[in-house]
Amino acid sequence: MKNLIVTIFILGTTIPCLSQQITNTDFYQSGKKLVITYDLIEIKASQTFDISLYVSTDNGSTWQGPLEEVSGDVGQNIIVGSGSSIVWNTLREFAMLKGKVGFRVVAKVNDKNLPEMVFVKGGTFQMGSEDGYGNEKPIHSVTVSDFYIGKYEVTQKEWREIMGTNPSGFKDCDNCPVERVSWDDVQEFLKKLNVKTGKNHRLPTEAEWEYASRGGNQSKGYTYSGSNTIDNVAWYGENSYYLGSEHKNYGTNPVGQKSSNELGIYDMSGNVWEWCSDWYGSDYYKNSSSNNPQGASSGTYRVLRGGAWGSEPAYCRIAYRRNDTPAYRITDIGFRVVFP
Repeated sequence: MKNLIVTIFILGTTIPCLSQQITNTDFYQSGKKLVITYDLIEIKASQTFDISLYVSTDNGSTWQGPLEEVSGDVGQNIIVGSGSSIVWNTLREFAMLKGKVGFRVVAKVNDKNLPEMVFVKGGTFQMGSEDGYGNEKPIHSVTVSDFYIGKYEVTQKEWREIMGTNPSGFKDCDNCPVERVSWDDVQEFLKKLNVKTGKNHRLPTEAEWEYASRGGNQSKGYTYSGSNTIDNVAWYGENSYYLGSEHKNYGTNPVGQKSSNELGIYDMSGNVWEWCSDWYGSDYYKNSSSNNPQGASSGTYRVLRGGAWGSEPAYCRIAYRRNDTPAYRITDIGFRVVFP
């Protein structure tokens, strides 16, 4: 974990800020207690922090703590934001108030087991393909707003961190994508993830998924996510299934081993199919909104994208569309998250 540190001193001396992530650090007296205030800025998306407070009486040469008689925005899983404050009950730890007293606010990133996110600048793109199947047509112009998307598919370790279980068929691989999760299962994961992070994670819309897979505003127009050569970017049938069950790559593989796409996102072609938020509609492309489309208003099936470890190359194309029932589970279906 990375330590993010800011120090202030009470008696006229201010130590320069050692981190851009904790800003506007200040203090004031409230009765017989001291209140230390600060703003906490995120380094990357989808993170919480463990916050501790230390005190120095020798101009920062040594530090005592973490202080125990504290309350407020201190402790575990503190959410990014402004106006954070720590209340120190000095009467219970007054022995530390000697000489020239200074404070040190330490924040440790606490997102080690949470999905890592990539920022996707919104824009307009041509969605679909005239060279694929009928449900990929017609090509049409779509605009999406800014969003963050998972750098990787959600892993077994991340699922277990939130849910306490591992439903995957290919177990004993923490960094492999979680699979055998239904669309409905994912909704329960998202609820618990959002309670933990204080954010609004969700599944990507089909339009967001395709835009990110194409490389967003950095797109080079590849057939697969990041390349026209499928083996560069995807685990699919010919390198993880058709060679037989004795092959070392049979089934899912750890995320991030192949090359990324133009935005630094991995495995959007192959490894596991990825659930999208949309209801699937056969006439969706003909009638969808051009601005942040949400898919069909109702339906029987939810959208899946990206292909998987047992797929033919055609199914790993960026534009390929699949669907299944929200309760369906199998060892080649997983997901990645977005927010807001």
